[in-house]
Amino acid sequence: MRLKALGEWMKGHDLLDAAVEERLRLLELQVRNDKVLVAFVAEFSRGKSELINAIFFAEYGRRIMPASAGRTTMCPTELGYDADVPPCLRLLPIETRAQMQALMEWRRVPERWTQISLDVNDPEQLALAMMKVSEVSHVSQANARALGLWHDNTPEDNPPVRADGLVEVPKWRHALINIAHPLLKQGLVILDTPGLNAIGAEPELTVSLIPQAHAVLFILAADTGVTKSDLAIWREHLVTEGDGIKPRLVVLNKIDTLWDALSTPAEIRAQIDRQRTDSAEILGLPESQVIPVSAQKGLVAKVTGNKALLQASQLPALERALGQGVMSQRQTMLRSAIAKGVSELRAEAGRALGVRRRDLAEQMLELRGLRGKNTVVIRQMRNRIVEEQNLFDASSGRIQAVRSVHLKLLSEVVYLLGMPALKTELAELTEVLRNAGFKLGVKRAYGQTFRQLRAGLQQASKLNLDIQAMIAATFRQLNSDYGFSLQVPKEPDLAQYEADLNQIERSHLQYLGVRNILKLSQADFSDRLVRALSTRLRVIYESALVEVELWNKSAGAQLDAQLRDRRKNFRRRLEAIERIQLAASGLNGRLEEIAAEEQELQALHARLIQLTAFLMVDREPENFVHTVPAGLPSGKLIGA
Repeated sequence: MRLKALGEWMKGHDLLDAAVEERLRLLELQVRNDKVLVAFVAEFSRGKSELINAIFFAEYGRRIMPASAGRTTMCPTELGYDADVPPCLRLLPIETRAQMQALMEWRRVPERWTQISLDVNDPEQLALAMMKVSEVSHVSQANARALGLWHDNTPEDNPPVRADGLVEVPKWRHALINIAHPLLKQGLVILDTPGLNAIGAEPELTVSLIPQAHAVLFILAADTGVTKSDLAIWREHLVTEGDGIKPRLVVLNKIDTLWDALSTPAEIRAQIDRQRTDSAEILGLPESQVIPVSAQKGLVAKVTGNKALLQASQLPALERALGQGVMSQRQTMLRSAIAKGVSELRAEAGRALGVRRRDLAEQMLELRGLRGKNTVVIRQMRNRIVEEQNLFDASSGRIQAVRSVHLKLLSEVVYLLGMPALKTELAELTEVLRNAGFKLGVKRAYGQTFRQLRAGLQQASKLNLDIQAMIAATFRQLNSDYGFSLQVPKEPDLAQYEADLNQIERSHLQYLGVRNILKLSQADFSDRLVRALSTRLRVIYESALVEVELWNKSAGAQLDAQLRDRRKNFRRRLEAIERIQLAASGLNGRLEEIAAEEQELQALHARLIQLTAFLMVDREPENFVHTVPAGLPSGKLIGA
């Protein structure tokens, strides 16, 4: 990786201070972990699994995800790629719902997941393994109630009871599929959600995973249009006030059911257009965001190589909308972030090289001024350098005093963004949610909690500005007194995290509609909601804290580097004077060394520009629509 090579080169030439090293680490982490999460959301039997087959698995020449009639996906499923993990299907048992850990916490306990290896070159084995996501268990009503899958106060949501008194529940709580599909290797992650009841049963899915998706693909059936249950999912889980930026595409699937042999092509098109217009109007979307598709015919067309059928299925139009919309925009943002980060790295390293070159230039002028001078003048020069050094060392006390005040203010910021403060702010809401019975005051408690959280972020921002002003004043004084080239790093922008808080509050308040107020009376449901909220907030506050710490490191490392270089400069100047005093040839020798060092620094700067140039180039992302790479047999995916 070029970022890693850049880091090793900078380290080898003493250009990698703590701040630069941290910035490089964060950039590498961003490149490795940046994902484009697209949530596929639909009620049962809307052809969602078939759509996934058509987009991701057609090269196998058969269905891979189960897509028969009925409920094919019983648990939320994530489809993605991690190069550090072999191709596999990981399944979290439904029994984990009886424990209070959030889903995010279970991800860090791999031993609790059932892992099935996937042979990406064996379609039969792959399809057989994927059947696991449709598995069910039959349990008593009491067990279903303990798992949060049976609610006495909302009987219409409960699964049917069999003759033996048992009820059907999903066997798995969550599934993770890791496979090296070209689209997934680009960073795409698909979140497949299995219907309204399953979404509502897992608070973390509704208030964390779906709201964090970069785009939502909402799938309807063309023959039914927007049904009552479709509209319930849309209103309760997908439309949040103030969140209009997120791309939402509606797929009007199964248009082939409207291909009536007794109707003319024009009549069929008119019927599809009417369904498209009606769906857009009901959902409050522009008609351009409703895409008619036949996933089944698209899959058949890809498998058989029927280009006319593929065009009729309109699947390529959906793939273009995803690729040129969601993937392209996200990759553009990532490239922009990398270019900005590398530009900052180049500037910091360039400053360090500039300081070294300036010190060499000062030494060159100083030594040239000694040509033809006698030993008395040379001794006076040495004494002057020692005096400058003593004055410089004496200033360290003033610098440390400023740092002490700076660190005191910083510790207040760290506290405001730390886990103890977050836990304190959540205490009242946690108590309200965990109280027994109906929670009529829960929305007021949410409002109060989020007001306090926003106030804490705003207080941290104010302290950051005070610290920034102090750093700026200190740097100006040091630049004036000692000729430093210190530049004040930009203070952290915590406004983005306040926007995240607003989005979380909206998603929770929307979730607490009449439908789920009844569920809140159950202790286990409230506990899951509290843990989902706490997990999501912890991620936001940890991200804000990382940014604050990087800002602090950048200011401190820059000052430390220039103080260190200045002390080295004093030492070299004194060594040069001593060499001149010992031998007449010492002056010319040192001047030649300085000239060579100057050339070396020029070469280092040129190499820095070269190493960073490629990383700052804004390249176009690959097309979303997958084509089989040359040399790969038809029906095969690239192995991990």
